[in-house]
Amino acid sequence: MSASRCCFNGFEWDGQPDGEVVPFPTSSNQAYKTGTNPDVAILFVHDLVGWSFGNARLLADHFAKEIDATVFLPDFLNGEEIDKRVLELEPEEWASNGIDVWGMVERNSRQIRQPEIFASAKKLRSEYKKVGAIGFCWGGWAVFQLGAKGNNLVDCIITGHPSLLTKEDIDTVDVPVQLLAPEHDAAFTPELKNHFWQVMQARGDLVFDYHHFAGMQHGALVRGDPNKPGERRAMTRAKNAAVGFFAEWLHDV
Repeated sequence: MSASRCCFNGFEWDGQPDGEVVPFPTSSNQAYKTGTNPDVAILFVHDLVGWSFGNARLLADHFAKEIDATVFLPDFLNGEEIDKRVLELEPEEWASNGIDVWGMVERNSRQIRQPEIFASAKKLRSEYKKVGAIGFCWGGWAVFQLGAKGNNLVDCIITGHPSLLTKEDIDTVDVPVQLLAPEHDAAFTPELKNHFWQVMQARGDLVFDYHHFAGMQHGALVRGDPNKPGERRAMTRAKNAAVGFFAEWLHDV
């Protein structure tokens, strides 16, 4: 999948994140850290809008407080920041406004960024008793890889409207998985949705949780407009679903 309008649909929320920026040795630069639980960590793999995007940090704050976890949102784009106007402009306007989306995608491919993301999960695994991972859009493929059979990097994963995901990623996942899926999504296609359902049901031994968001577009769960009733409800449902899933699999119940 190349970058497209669907990957940059969205709205930037108001609000002030209350975590802190800390050095994170395994990432290219730094990480946003929020929460103080010494035993439970969540690795948040951002989308192509990046780690500094306010929406992602505000979500991380919610997860830290409501799940009782320490959440890390590292920079996985090697310090590169995309112009936030990409949320408002059409694809044919990107280049004329100096926004190099295509180059950014190539510089941050799966092959280039996977080792760094794996190293981050390994670091958290060595320091915390339980580790979960969540990824939206570009981060979706990454959490499936972290949860793949034999990797032993995380205890559970969540993804919302994943992109760059393959059937093999779905076939090899081996930890409890939650999928948050808008109805309309050019990246997470009906074919991939059907494949996910078929594989999960055939497995039988793997816990999975699937949430369908009728009428919603790709990106709505992390970049939805809170002034639109349908999108506000979808974001709230997605956040609450993620909180419940992580609370179950990252805490002894």
